[in-house]
Amino acid sequence: MFLKNLTLINYKNFDSKELEFDHKINCFVGANGIGKTNILDAIYHLCFGKSYFNPLATQNVRHGAEFFVIEGLFEKNERAEKIVCSFKKGSKKIIKKNGKTYDKLSDHIGFLPLVIVSPADRDLIIAGSDTRRKLIDSVISQSDKAYLQELIKYNKVLVQRNSLLKYFAANQTFDMGTLSVYNEQLHQYGTTIFEKRALFLETFIPIFKEQYQKIAGDSEAVSLGYESKMLQDPLALLLEKNQERDRALQYTSVGIHKDDLSFTIAGHPIKKFGSQGQQKSFLIALKFAQFQFIKEQAKTTPILLLDDIFDKLDAQRVSHIVSLVNDENFGQLFISDTHADRTEEVVKKIHQSYKIYKL
Repeated sequence: MFLKNLTLINYKNFDSKELEFDHKINCFVGANGIGKTNILDAIYHLCFGKSYFNPLATQNVRHGAEFFVIEGLFEKNERAEKIVCSFKKGSKKIIKKNGKTYDKLSDHIGFLPLVIVSPADRDLIIAGSDTRRKLIDSVISQSDKAYLQELIKYNKVLVQRNSLLKYFAANQTFDMGTLSVYNEQLHQYGTTIFEKRALFLETFIPIFKEQYQKIAGDSEAVSLGYESKMLQDPLALLLEKNQERDRALQYTSVGIHKDDLSFTIAGHPIKKFGSQGQQKSFLIALKFAQFQFIKEQAKTTPILLLDDIFDKLDAQRVSHIVSLVNDENFGQLFISDTHADRTEEVVKKIHQSYKIYKL
């Protein structure tokens, strides 16, 4: 699968831009703030129906404009697939595949598998647990439609249960019968999600460790751990145990929406004990493992976006990354960098056809 061309209208800093791509490697070089990352984000937007960096659609409209349009022509399984994503202020975002509008944006997820590696990924280490849950959910959802639907249903029931808890507190009342209905639904959807997350990590963690070793060498032992209260008790029991606490807090304090991933190096949290280079290698390994997992599950080679990843990495780690993408395991690659010479030197080592765009 690859992206043949891209057209942008009023997207971020671009009023109008058309690009034709090489089927293997495409590099965007230029000073900071010129729009390199915005092009990568437009590609991400076409694949996921949203921006990687600015989830609010209005923030992706060029200043002074009222709408944006992103159009891409992909080739998948030797068939042309035209995707158009458009948004007008005051209206809902629309995604069309070959001229037909999706009923639900979630139906598009997984059709065009893609993995992005970006400096913004550092949030996976330093930010809250919701960022790490989104990573798990994003990877599983690209190859499992049922998982995404279960997650949507779970979150809908969670909002309803939280509203009910607030209603109880505001009106000094309580109805166990109504609460039980929500508990039962949360247990049903939550159990399926928990089991799929646990199964996913069982497969994913060895792939991740292998990728890290390839990037950083064998000397550094890294791992991921799944943190969930459902490892001890079923969700129905957890909700029962925490009922009084939830009533006091006026929200649901237990469930798969509280799960987390632990990131460790030599048995210690990488957030506190990992160097900048180790943290960056950890994150790149996470994303390369995501790439391998999705490729295997979806039976399609995802597009890979590398946003400014050569900065702050030593030459040895850069050469390891180059060797990883220098084979037929990888398909189309998009790279952004501030140094044109460095980029060209890197891509020449990959021994594939390439295009360099100086913005």
